[in-house]
Amino acid sequence: MKRNYYVMSDGILKRKENTVYFVNKEGKKPLPINKIYSIYAYGSLTFSSQVVHLLAKEGIPIHFFNYYGFYDGSFYPRETLLSGDLLIKQAEHYLDHEKRMVIAKKFVEGAGQNMGKVLSYYRIKNTIGDTMGDLTGCSAITEVMNVEGRMRSAYYTHMDEILPDGFKMEGRSRRPPENMVNALISFGNSLIYSTVLSEIYNTQLNPTISYLHEPFERRYSLALDLSEIFKPILVDRLIFYLVNKRMLKEEDFEQDINCCLLNDQGRKTFLKEYDERLKKTIKHRELNRKVSYRRLIRLEAYKLIKHLLDSKEYKPFVMWW
Repeated sequence: MKRNYYVMSDGILKRKENTVYFVNKEGKKPLPINKIYSIYAYGSLTFSSQVVHLLAKEGIPIHFFNYYGFYDGSFYPRETLLSGDLLIKQAEHYLDHEKRMVIAKKFVEGAGQNMGKVLSYYRIKNTIGDTMGDLTGCSAITEVMNVEGRMRSAYYTHMDEILPDGFKMEGRSRRPPENMVNALISFGNSLIYSTVLSEIYNTQLNPTISYLHEPFERRYSLALDLSEIFKPILVDRLIFYLVNKRMLKEEDFEQDINCCLLNDQGRKTFLKEYDERLKKTIKHRELNRKVSYRRLIRLEAYKLIKHLLDSKEYKPFVMWW
């Protein structure tokens, strides 16, 4: 089974014949290209066009993150799973306001229900379901985004009821994150975005045509759409696990005036557990077989494709546990 490969230090990618080596001050290490699914670069990477050619041939994307752990961009290999029919349908559902609204609301419903499931797991009463009911009266994308924003704001408020003393969120802060929990959320959200992008690459969907978020230049906004559904499942629950089990402590962060970031050790801990969670399997109710969390993301993309092709109405994934 292919796996993600995380580069945590600065170095050089070199190619010799059909092998790529990662070279840094610690030495030279071969990369098992035929076993790599995606590369996540948290250090500064230097590589030649020959390396790019091989990675493109093998269909391996590289996701780049900056010093703060925020997503910078991706090397996105040439798409091989092309479908002109699907591309036309994808654009049609964006250009048709009513069709776009249907999909956008579904993404927010999925995100809201999963946020509610997370809070219910910790026996926390909440009004997310009531707020989600406001989607019915929405007639513009901005109104749908407003509902999503209010749900997430209420959700973040309840986070402090789950987190221990010393790890309180005290409101969402982003660029830069002002405390440890905000640093974890920002780091995790960048990670899930790139994970979703890798799954979209392995389908016929165009990642630049989106429905909830506006499809701006220089970003893969469809990955933002699908990420909303999986943030509570793959990021937030992981944060609660790492903090409450004391697998992450204050010494795993670097703190400055109005800025807090995971240090190298903190990142390694987070990435190790995140990767393990992606590989974890659950019994899928409809397929009646075990699938990994990573596979759930791909299945979500396939469900969207069926909706776009008028094969089956899209229903967002909602966890049942």
